[in-house]
Amino acid sequence: MAGLGQDAGKGSQRGGLGRVVSAALIGATIEWYDFFLYGVVAGIVLNKLYFPVSDPLVSTLLAYATFAVGFVARPLGGVVFGHFGDKVGRKSMLVITLMLMGVATFLIGLVPTYAQIGVAAPILLLFLRVIQGIGLGGEWGGAVLMAFEYAPPEKRGLYASIPQIGLALGLCLASGVVATLSYTLTDEQFLSWGWRLAFLLSVILVAVGAYIRLNVMETPEFAKVKEQNREAAIPFVSMIKSYPKNVLAGMGARMIDGVFFNIFAVFSIGYLTQTLKVPRTEALLGVCAAALVMCATIPFFGALSDRMGRTRVYAWGSVITGLSAFPAFWIFLAYPGNTSAIYMAIILPFGILYASVYGPEAALFSELFPAHVRYTGISFVYQFSGIFASGLTPIIATALIQYSGADKPWLICGYCTLAGLISAASAIWIGHAGQREELAEASRVGHAAVERTQPA
Repeated sequence: MAGLGQDAGKGSQRGGLGRVVSAALIGATIEWYDFFLYGVVAGIVLNKLYFPVSDPLVSTLLAYATFAVGFVARPLGGVVFGHFGDKVGRKSMLVITLMLMGVATFLIGLVPTYAQIGVAAPILLLFLRVIQGIGLGGEWGGAVLMAFEYAPPEKRGLYASIPQIGLALGLCLASGVVATLSYTLTDEQFLSWGWRLAFLLSVILVAVGAYIRLNVMETPEFAKVKEQNREAAIPFVSMIKSYPKNVLAGMGARMIDGVFFNIFAVFSIGYLTQTLKVPRTEALLGVCAAALVMCATIPFFGALSDRMGRTRVYAWGSVITGLSAFPAFWIFLAYPGNTSAIYMAIILPFGILYASVYGPEAALFSELFPAHVRYTGISFVYQFSGIFASGLTPIIATALIQYSGADKPWLICGYCTLAGLISAASAIWIGHAGQREELAEASRVGHAAVERTQPA
């Protein structure tokens, strides 16, 4: 991170690139903590307290269904906040989405259980999950663009990957907090009130994040769009009319990200604890350890994409990542009592290989669209594809394991591999289509023009 301040004078009239990237990273960490905290506890707490049916499989599926609803709501947030982000500015939308997400997460920690208020409990949970989804739907695109549009063109893969670390930190924080509470409290205390503390903590994190984000400037590239009055009348319509192939290619490329993340960060926790009887704390700490490793590997692969090419790194990463599910699940089955083996089976594919996709992804998607529709474009691509690639994955994986048997998770591994092949093919198309390169060149020209107008 030491090099962040070196380019400060190039990106902003005050504050600098370092402050902007830090604000994007901290805010993204808080948002992902809020969003994935729900996923971490869905299969171990919410299924028991809010969906108490006689069949554990059905209750788990219902809990994951409300998890999926958050992904369904994310495209709405992406379109709404993308519209205003392309019309009004990136910064103001980031403050609003952070507040929206934080309040919803805090309130989840206060929702009474099914035993206390009956069917109103899962309904309230569902409503707040929708609000969470809308908030995150607008957050991701803005955080990425704050870093991408400030960064020098030759380092955009690196700098755009730094807000992506927020996913790893948020997941680590969420799983780490739940693991700590699970370890220090009895099962009765944890199920009664302990898990709620993780949600209530969000209000403190949001206050810190909002303060930091209020003290950064608008991105220079969007400021140039405003100065030249080049805003799209309706950004979503302009995006669909002008760049439909880019939208489809981006959604295809997103598949391995959504599928693989949710298999290892969400589904694997329930699979290890309920099916293979791995202690809950150990499963959570394994995911937490992988997330910590990812904090280093995400920027590594982001920087690698600057040197080797975005689509090349992304395509190879997609195939290798998808295939890695086979040895990982084989280790789960062969060594369920070996903590070191379980950790290795999570950290290698999830902490290292997955980062080869998630690191270059932000810059890859940002280069699909010009600045006047970029917030809308990358938000829609990322969030709409998330319905199928992310939100449905725990449900699909649970159904596949029910069909094939708990000791035969190979259909799940095949699902990961198929997602990897789809993403690789989409990335290769992006690289050969030429459209991304033309947009990237236009973006470099615009960035240079902005630099010439900045005071020394």
